[in-house]
Amino acid sequence: MKARKILAGSAVMMAAALVLSACSGADGGSSSDGSVNMTLWQNSTTGPGKEFWNKTVADFEKANEGVKIKVQSIQNEDLDGKLQTALNSGDAPDIFLQRGGGKMAAMVAAGQLMDLSDKLSDTATEEIPEGSFKANTLDGKVYAMPVAVLPGGLFYSQDLFAAAGITETPKTIDELETAVGKLKDSGVQPIALGAKDAWPAAHWYYHFALRACSPDTLAKAADEKDFSAPCWEDAAQQLADFAGTEPFNEGFLTTSAQQGAGSSAGLLANHQAGMELMGAWNPGVIASLTPDEKPLPDLSWFAFPEIPGGDGEPGSVLGGVDGYSCGADAPAECVDFLNYLATSDVQKEYYAAFNAPPVNTVAQEAVEEPYLQEILKAYNAAPYVSQWLDTVYGLNIGNALNVAVVDLLAGKTDAKGLVSAVNDAAKKG
Repeated sequence: MKARKILAGSAVMMAAALVLSACSGADGGSSSDGSVNMTLWQNSTTGPGKEFWNKTVADFEKANEGVKIKVQSIQNEDLDGKLQTALNSGDAPDIFLQRGGGKMAAMVAAGQLMDLSDKLSDTATEEIPEGSFKANTLDGKVYAMPVAVLPGGLFYSQDLFAAAGITETPKTIDELETAVGKLKDSGVQPIALGAKDAWPAAHWYYHFALRACSPDTLAKAADEKDFSAPCWEDAAQQLADFAGTEPFNEGFLTTSAQQGAGSSAGLLANHQAGMELMGAWNPGVIASLTPDEKPLPDLSWFAFPEIPGGDGEPGSVLGGVDGYSCGADAPAECVDFLNYLATSDVQKEYYAAFNAPPVNTVAQEAVEEPYLQEILKAYNAAPYVSQWLDTVYGLNIGNALNVAVVDLLAGKTDAKGLVSAVNDAAKKG
């Protein structure tokens, strides 16, 4: 992967090579008998994802006598809130999912994260691109180990597209609206949306903003927490206009995103909807919701369409990189575990479990699915990559933004009101 601007198996054998040292931590640390106990919080509650974490931890423990890691699975929608509460109370896990951006910056400011800059293994720095580390870097210091490349885009059913007479994936917003019409005519709900969880609906606004606003405007908003630039309201109006074509599934405001056959991912998994806008973790979620709990055979992907007239750089991608952090007081073995996660063997197992693109470039060579290859191609070629905007702008602004987008889609506010709500949240800090 080329560097670019980012807004701010024998797994056991690999673990055996790690050299461990002991120290104490607030939540784990060394006991009197020399053993080390740590906790890990992750957001895979069922299926292969949960199994991956259990196996990875078991392999690491087997190769490192005296080290024990307790894995806690937390529903994705609950993780951020519970983690922030735990961090603020001084009872944080040692290892936890890191989304980066403003959320990470707040943790750094509060002294809650370990600086990993001089602790990264040669394998990590040689096989993971510098650009991926930038998503987890603040003021030149690295605070998380990247584990997955997770850009957003539209996942779709090739069979339903073919049946509707859609022969090419949409490249512009007008072409997307045409595809929506063809899917409706074929009797299929065009786009699945789990707006009950708010953030999936907000993803639509984020993408419109990525097309409407320049990279400098997006970065300025992150620094100054000011959303007065005209492009923010333009993006909101474009989303409102698109929503006016009624592209989403019936009852989308009360549909969840990833839980059960009736979720937005489930609608695509069971051919009840033609497509869904989501991050690159979606194939694994969809696979868990198909009738046979296997990957959807006709699943494919295309990048969010271009929108003429905006200031965004064509080909820009939204989504960024997920990583894992160590708490500030975690034992040294926490870093060893993160370096273990970075190895190609573990990364290949991550890819197999989550059906998502791994961040390790050696492991990426094992990616076979055409849609994942397309995702990596778009990500590698992107002139500009931004993390999800609620992550970039922090918890308070992010939550206000997500709620305002749902209100817009529900007809409770307009484009001006959406931007006003976000600016109000920014003023409150």
